[in-house]
Amino acid sequence: MEYRETLAYLYGLERFGMVFGLENISRLLRALGDPHNDLKVIHIGGTNGKGSVCAMMASIFQEGGYKVGLYTSPHLVDFTERIQINGAEISWEDVVRLTDLLRRRVEEESIPQRFTFFDFTTAMAIYYFSLQEVDLSILEVGLGGRLDSTNITSPLIAVITNVERDHFQILGERIEDITREKAGIIKRGIPLVSGVTQPEVIQILEDECSRKRAPMRLAGKDFWGERIAPRTLNFRGRRWRLEEVKLGVAGSYQVDNATVALGALEVLEEMGLGVSKKSVYEGLRKILWPGRLELVQRSPQILLDGAHNYAGARSLREALQEEFEYDRLFMIVGIMEDKEIPTILTELAPLADLLVASRPHNPRAMSPQKVAEIARTHCKEVKVIEEVKDAVGKLREVAQKDDLIIATGSLFTVGEARDYLLSKRGE
Repeated sequence: MEYRETLAYLYGLERFGMVFGLENISRLLRALGDPHNDLKVIHIGGTNGKGSVCAMMASIFQEGGYKVGLYTSPHLVDFTERIQINGAEISWEDVVRLTDLLRRRVEEESIPQRFTFFDFTTAMAIYYFSLQEVDLSILEVGLGGRLDSTNITSPLIAVITNVERDHFQILGERIEDITREKAGIIKRGIPLVSGVTQPEVIQILEDECSRKRAPMRLAGKDFWGERIAPRTLNFRGRRWRLEEVKLGVAGSYQVDNATVALGALEVLEEMGLGVSKKSVYEGLRKILWPGRLELVQRSPQILLDGAHNYAGARSLREALQEEFEYDRLFMIVGIMEDKEIPTILTELAPLADLLVASRPHNPRAMSPQKVAEIARTHCKEVKVIEEVKDAVGKLREVAQKDDLIIATGSLFTVGEARDYLLSKRGE
């Protein structure tokens, strides 16, 4: 009951919506004694892949004997997924205790109640990592970068995985505008590692790094990764040469993410945070990142992937065509209204023998009727099943052993499908 009441308070903070800026997080952390000043932080942003790079680097450093804090968002099933140390999620008891503590400090310091859910949970994660005396804290940017709550830290290194069109209503319509927001995590004198490819994006990052005298290393120029087989790559950096590195996650795009992670690790080694080559190989082999091309059942195959923008949908399409074998494809799609839904469905819907439009329990979710209307221009057969769990249950009944069911379009959709499947597994 205490945990549920705590979550009700935290989710209640979402009534403030998105309030960008560092003033609120600064006040919250000040009330906790500015714990962010004690942490060694790796700060990772980008449009797609930032969570995967976070998880890869955390896994490698953990294999290397480091105590690693990992803060990511959103969660799939339980809030505790957001805050982890060496793969162990924060306990319900600690969530309750830290929430109560920070609420008391807010009252004692008379901090205005304008902070958001993400402000509060970021402060909680940072304080928790400080209390637990982690060796490293890996923080994933929530949205954008410049005004994101995680940008309160002064990191050892900043990483920008890639830049694509997403959240354009908030970050700007043009790729240049989005890039400038993400480039806001670049700090004076702090190295940047990036996997961006567009010339105009590279130029903006180079200009910002030059202005802030921040060394920059770029994939394809300063380090290279090559996919040599499914889930396998060779890597070449300024000093590192790694052959046949195996990945524990599917998708050719994960080779790009692993390349960026390895490029960042090479820089960190120069700063005294080294790991053995064995730790690198083992960390990437053991990497787990739920909800990203996650195969949760084999007969029939059930796949979960949170593709929520054009780039993610394109990568998912390539993976379905190149890495999975199946007779029929059943696709469950639930998408947020603020996404470029036509472009996502143009990529994915033609692959499906049957597309089921659903709606996750999120106020931003588009009605399944609207999703279905758009999907019908691309797909042979489209149905509407309002609840994600009902859609999963129905398709499990009709799918044969050689078919593939996938839930996609949003991590919220994936989370509800995963929750249902995991609960059924325990019955």
